[in-house]
This record gives sequence, C-alpha cells and structure tokens, in this order.
Amino acid sequence: MDWLDRMNSAIEYLETHLTETIDYDQIARIACCSTYHFQRMFSFIASVPLSEYIRRRRLTLAAFELQNSDVKVIDIALNYGYESPEAFSRAFKKMHGVMPKSARDKGVTLKAYPRLSFHISIRGDVEMNYKIEEKEAFEMFGVSTVVSIDGFVEIPAFWNKCVSDGTVDRIRDAANLNENDQIHGIKYNKGKNYSYMIGYFIPQSGLQRGFEKLHIAPQTYAIFTTGINPDGQSGILELWKRIWGEWFPTCNYELVNAPEFEMVYDRGNNMYETEIWIPIVKKLRS
Repeated sequence: MDWLDRMNSAIEYLETHLTETIDYDQIARIACCSTYHFQRMFSFIASVPLSEYIRRRRLTLAAFELQNSDVKVIDIALNYGYESPEAFSRAFKKMHGVMPKSARDKGVTLKAYPRLSFHISIRGDVEMNYKIEEKEAFEMFGVSTVVSIDGFVEIPAFWNKCVSDGTVDRIRDAANLNENDQIHGIKYNKGKNYSYMIGYFIPQSGLQRGFEKLHIAPQTYAIFTTGINPDGQSGILELWKRIWGEWFPTCNYELVNAPEFEMVYDRGNNMYETEIWIPIVKKLRS
C-alpha cells in the first residue's frame, strides 16, 4: 500500500468515527507514521489543522442531520461529541452563522465542508533544492514556550513578544552576536504539543544565567532553503507545505522524533536566508 492509499485509508477511518472520540494515534498508525508526523503533514497539505477539519466535518454532518430528521438538538449535540447543547450551539453558530434550530428553516444558508481525499498532483515544474547532512552533537541556549502541534499563530506571537520585551537582544548579547546577526528557532519534545525555543549556539564563554540549555544529539538532516531574500522568511510556509506534501511522500526517508530547526542567516546587503532542518532516517525496506 503506497502513501496515497495510506492517507486515504486514514481519512476513511476518521470519517467513519466522527461520532466517536477520534484516536489520533490510530489514524497515524494507518498512515504508517508517527502521530506528530501525521498531524504536521495533514496541516500543511490541507491548510487546516486536523482538529479543525474534524470540527468542521462534524458540524457539517450535524447540519445535514438537523435538516433531514426530527432528532432533538441535544441528541445531535451529544452524538457529535459536544457535552452540552450550549457548547454545540456556540460552535454551530460560529461556523454556520445561525443557531441549530434555525437550520430547519426553509431557505436558510448553511456551510458544508466536504470530505477530504488525497490525489496525485503532477507538479514538478519547480525544483526543490535540498541536501542531506550528518551533524555532530551540539548545544543551544535560549528561551522556550509550549505551542500546539501547528503553532501557526503561537510561534509568530512568541517571536513578537521576545522582540518587544528585549529577549532577542539579550540572546544576541549572550551569544556575542552583532545587531544584524540572526538567531534561530527550534522545535523539540514533539507530541500532542511541542516546545519551541528561540536561541543560538552556546558560545565558548558558556551559558549565561536566565537561559535554558538544549542538547542536540548527533543526527542526519534533510536541509531545505528559502533562498536569499530581504527578510529570510518569504516563502517559508510554502516550503514547509512542499516538504510535507511533495518531498516526504516520494523520498526514501522518514521523520525522526528529534528537534527541527529554522536557521536564519545574514547574507549581507540586508539579505537573509532561512534553512529548514528536518531530522530523518532512511526507511526500512518492507
């Protein structure tokens, strides 16, 4: 069974269990990857977190059921995992714009999010530049926070906070960096949530007080680049999407539960480059 079949089988499992507690670990097992890998891959391919997709599909089916049956709102709410009619009503109105009872009115407009399916998309018009490198152990330092599996909102907010309160400047000073030298982002302790550190390599002078220390074990990485641009971040989200949606499904490597990096470099003349380091291991032959 290839990657496409596994992903569609995972969606089939999800769709047939929407009225039950969804077992994320089981979905990942069907897709033959870790839970973290599946959730990250799903988010970038579908452009929506797995939890949000499940919420939308449940509320879509709930709307169909309200329109086509006389089942009580409270029973439909419980059927789709809501602990109370009030919680269901809030979620329903947020998505559909009307209260559940109004879904039975003639002419009411509702939203429907269709079931997701995976298909082969013939692209290949834009190459992906990457390299495989083995890195020796090293140590980094900085400040960290815990973010959700996607982190699309939390990570930029954490950067903004650390810039505004002077933490980024303190990290630069502790690392003996110049004003324009860039510091990095590290994702680690990956599970249902993960830790995200803003930091840099520990200098020879040692770790200053007030910072966390992170040991990075020897690891093989697939390293991708955004290319050189004025902020170093242009195209980074699209690059992440292509890594999960194009590179991983067709390569001979799989993700390792080890830290991931977004390494930002000053290339001079106010130009910057970001590298994404993905920890990998060669797939075992079946």
